Amino acid sequence: MSEHTVADHPVWDLLLPPSEHGSPHRHVVRAHGHRLTFADGAEVLDATSGLWNANLGYGNEAVAEAVARATAEASYMGAFRRSHDYARDAARALIEAAGPDAYARVLFSTSGSSANDVAMKIARQYASLRGQEDRKLIVGLRGSYHGQTYGGFSLSGEDFRKPMYGADTSLIRHVGHDDPRELTRLLEECGSQVASVVVEPVLGSGSLALGADMVKALVTLRREHGYLLVCDEVAAGFGRTGTLFASELWPESPDLLLTSKGLTNGSCAASAVLVGHRVWDEFAEHDATLIHGETQAGTPASCAAIVATLQQIRELDALSTARRNGRLLAEGLKGLVARLDLAAEVTGLGCFQALHLRTPSGAPYWQPHVMRMLDAVRARGVLVYPGPSALQFFPALTWSEAEIGELLAAVEAGLTDFAAAREARAAARESARAS
Repeated sequence: MSEHTVADHPVWDLLLPPSEHGSPHRHVVRAHGHRLTFADGAEVLDATSGLWNANLGYGNEAVAEAVARATAEASYMGAFRRSHDYARDAARALIEAAGPDAYARVLFSTSGSSANDVAMKIARQYASLRGQEDRKLIVGLRGSYHGQTYGGFSLSGEDFRKPMYGADTSLIRHVGHDDPRELTRLLEECGSQVASVVVEPVLGSGSLALGADMVKALVTLRREHGYLLVCDEVAAGFGRTGTLFASELWPESPDLLLTSKGLTNGSCAASAVLVGHRVWDEFAEHDATLIHGETQAGTPASCAAIVATLQQIRELDALSTARRNGRLLAEGLKGLVARLDLAAEVTGLGCFQALHLRTPSGAPYWQPHVMRMLDAVRARGVLVYPGPSALQFFPALTWSEAEIGELLAAVEAGLTDFAAAREARAAARESARAS
């Protein structure tokens, strides 16, 4: 049982067992710049950007002012059977930034999870409009993450106890992220039934970037088998990898581009689906209505935040800073691999990287050990994110070089503390057995 009463903490904290709800070391009382202050008094440098959200740091005044003005001028206007100027302005800004040659329309949603749900709907309806009613399969990557609504939950490439929740995975298939041969074999078997292939350019679980061979295969096989290529940039988008979108560097654009998190610098619950020309043209030709609507999608506040965030990325030269910070982070983490026995490998791109960890025998660490490492690094003043036998780092694009150094020093010290404590426990057990 939790020691806290309902009056102390009436919130159902997400992804925590009830025994840990309301814990002071998890309760944030202030977020400003690049730092968080917790109820236990700790002030820490946040190397997670609030779960990839606050790419420009917490409390960006330009974004906050834009949201406040929109809320005062138009407290609510929906995108449900109507539109408004805020939505048009945000859509124009997104298409201009992502490329008008690649994208024709923007559909607003409320989260990365719901954006994945609507992308599945679009892909299946697109196939139906083309007379391909059998195209219902959606292919994702093992180890991927696409959200917690039922569609995105089913598509995510991890177990997540899906059978217990009744998640329907009958029309979902998964392949590995690092070898296109598995995707090729799947498409040879059932390519005419595949509506879309959905990929993260950098898998959020482990910060694993798609290789050039996989990207090339995705666009080549699209031409051969006719599926829609969906790029989920909910985490990787808005500058995190050093370009506004990671898929900018692909040889061909995806058919659907999903973005959220950094889209509003985390200020509003918002996401957007950028729709490629061939997809929009099919819907326009048939004058087809997509059966999807969300009450809070495309509100004036969220659309104003999108426009302001794009402006701030330009004014702060955040993409250049992200590239610099990415280089510094990669170099520093590789130095840790050279100095620390438990550090094995660095993966990721830009401000989206992971330090993978191995035991002396070469085995991966269990997740409880990873969580102890997180606590050890936090005790040294920096908040990082867990991965599968890895620590993950998503600093804001606007960090200084000194803050990158602070992160690296805290990680090295925290991992050294963890290793020393583990050795001490092992020595104590050995001593107890001997006596």
